[in-house]
Amino acid sequence: MSLKLVFLGRLEDAAGVAEREVPFAPALRDVLAGLDSELSEALSGARIKLAVNGKLVAGHDLPMLADGDELAFLPPVSGG
Repeated sequence: MSLKLVFLGRLEDAAGVAEREVPFAPALRDVLAGLDSELSEALSGARIKLAVNGKLVAGHDLPMLADGDELAFLPPVSGG
């Protein structure tokens, strides 16, 4: 049982990889608790967006996760 984490933009630099498989956890807070504290803090930022299985979720309040879910962390986008 596992989850796939995808890190985009500067979050890939923070994670050191573009993707990582982690043991299944039923809630986002449990997933983040299983990561090193620096990465967990970066992913918990107020401006970080989260997509579960390709769909953006509002804030970090999401339903219970299921085995095999993909969580994509998106950094703030800037541009002109």
